[in-house]
Amino acid sequence: MGLRSVEALRPLLQSGAQHEMTQALIAAGAHRFPNARPAYVVVTRDYLRESFSMRLRERLVSFRDPIERRDWLAKEPRVKGLGYKEASHFLRNVGFKGYAILDKHIVRCLDELGVIDSPKPPTTRGRYLEVESEMRHFAKESSINFDELDLLLWSMKTGEILK
Repeated sequence: MGLRSVEALRPLLQSGAQHEMTQALIAAGAHRFPNARPAYVVVTRDYLRESFSMRLRERLVSFRDPIERRDWLAKEPRVKGLGYKEASHFLRNVGFKGYAILDKHIVRCLDELGVIDSPKPPTTRGRYLEVESEMRHFAKESSINFDELDLLLWSMKTGEILK
């Protein structure tokens, strides 16, 4: 669904109106929230254009602390729709390392392996950082690259490797 959404919106990302994006998502059958997500895209796009001339990479590189980088994406009110999991996912997709993508499959797997004490995905910043730290420790103990561990755990649970 995510990949279909991206393809449906790609021609509209730079200048498409919210209603055009909604129609594109509906036509592609690509998203559960075809009205809300385009609004997020437009608000975020306008903020990035006005504040950074769309030079998001420069803004991201400007953070010395990787936690602050992700915090900015997750907490900035004009960057819509990103919590810690999606901010981590975005940062990894654009080349930043050291972020865990803690979705329900990965968290459940970490719980089953005894790495953490609950199969519930983290819902707060503190819990996200705690689970990520435990995962980092597990990766080191297991001699598995931290940036590849969540992909491994995800594929164990879903039977798929997407990236």
